[in-house]
Amino acid sequence: MTGQYELPSSRLRVLVTDHLAQRGIDLLQTSPGLAVDVRNDLDAAGLLAECRTADALIVRSASRVTADLLAAAPRLQVVGRAGVGVDNVDLEAATARGVVVMNTPGGNAISAAEHTLSLLLALAKNIPQAAASMKEGKWEKGRFVSTELSGKVLGIIGLGRIGSEVAKRAKAFNLRILVHDPYVSAARAEALGVELADLPDLYRQADFVTIHVPGTEETRDLVRAATIARMKDGVRIVNCARGGIVNEADLYEALRGGKVAGAALDVFAKEPITDSPLFGLPNFISTPHLGAASEEAQEAVAVEIAQQVIDYLQKGIIRNAVNAPSVPVEALRKLQPYLLLGEKLGRLASQLSEGRLAEVRLAFQGDLAALDCAPLTAVTVQGVLTPMHDHVNMVNALPIAKARGVRIQESKSTESTDFASLIAVTLFTDRRKSEVAGTLYGQKDPRLVQIDGFRVEAVLDGLLLIYSNMDVPGVIGRIGTMLGQHGVNIAGMQLGRQERGGRAVAVVNVDDTIPGPVLEEIRRIPNIVYAKAVRV
Repeated sequence: MTGQYELPSSRLRVLVTDHLAQRGIDLLQTSPGLAVDVRNDLDAAGLLAECRTADALIVRSASRVTADLLAAAPRLQVVGRAGVGVDNVDLEAATARGVVVMNTPGGNAISAAEHTLSLLLALAKNIPQAAASMKEGKWEKGRFVSTELSGKVLGIIGLGRIGSEVAKRAKAFNLRILVHDPYVSAARAEALGVELADLPDLYRQADFVTIHVPGTEETRDLVRAATIARMKDGVRIVNCARGGIVNEADLYEALRGGKVAGAALDVFAKEPITDSPLFGLPNFISTPHLGAASEEAQEAVAVEIAQQVIDYLQKGIIRNAVNAPSVPVEALRKLQPYLLLGEKLGRLASQLSEGRLAEVRLAFQGDLAALDCAPLTAVTVQGVLTPMHDHVNMVNALPIAKARGVRIQESKSTESTDFASLIAVTLFTDRRKSEVAGTLYGQKDPRLVQIDGFRVEAVLDGLLLIYSNMDVPGVIGRIGTMLGQHGVNIAGMQLGRQERGGRAVAVVNVDDTIPGPVLEEIRRIPNIVYAKAVRV
């Protein structure tokens, strides 16, 4: 009976939902010590009831793993997502309850890349429209004149697993390939035979634009009226990444007005979607989120997540976790405060840097250097990559950096400094070097103590405004007034300078998000060198 499943204490119950491919189920069922219970098509109440006695839960995208469900599942150790996105899992609640959440980031790359190329070809050749016309009994040969891919420019935004596979296949069509990805090195681009470009250049030159970036706050509405206006007239746009990256209302206007010659979407801001103004346009085609819906991809992610769950339950091995470091419990207890500090410093350094990342140097000093810093290296690199990479975690941060051609260097020194322990993060890009350093106060509170050689002492948490200016009277007052006029409350401010009248730096803790126009206004203040709003 649902909710009344009983299991001998010597066996661990693995609950599988959302129609996992049979090969994954077979792998679980043949693994000693596990009892596999398949329950497809459960409603929310049924899923919650079934989870009360589950040690592991494997889902796809339909099952919602909510905070209430997690609270009602005291035995649950791990949630496995057979796929990439974990939007259906409450990560914060899972982490708070000590439940590891794993995904399978590489299993659908080929399927998604092939779907992207399919849409690209269908868009260029008017295949869906021509097929629909013939099914209506028409022969409109002159109506569906196509455009060739050969000799055109393909702009790829995001060169991760899927973007790389798209690039490899697109070369066969004699396309010139421009790529925008600040986390890809020149060496990696050269190996793939693509050209790196800033977004404005890519928009200006590309005949086709395809998107392969994560769905984050930073990438929401990446393609909107303002960015479409920078694109070449007659551009064609494909999005098989995440809904919301392309502003659908702005795309509709651009398609209707002819700025965009055609567009193909596999993903939408709200899914499922059965009605949209886009559907009425003759130069728009779409599919219902089919990028990963191949038999091979579904089987691959099923086998991958099954093996990950088995390894965790039987050996304590964590792979592709999105919310947990892969270290033993005892080591984690000692490292946990530093892991938080390292991630925050990495995230801060990434947001302050400019240009294409080439190298990350980490320095661990003082008492910290006596510990095993390998997990700390991974989590700090995770912080560096997080602002521009979806689902990066402590487990996959270093492989992702390596795949993108980013060098990682680590150094340790037990010599005493001004602090008991210190972490310094230095990023080298094609434009400049940037450095931040931090420590723990009271062995638990992360603090920022240095930015590019300037000594500061700031709480490393939440929203920050960081700016550099020439040390002249009036700058601080103007910024404070400006923030106050726009309803941005200042929680704290720390200043650093090397000499009177020279360069200075300020770290301002704020309670509210600084609107883009306000930040631009700050940057226009005389004697401001730079100003950035960051979140750590």
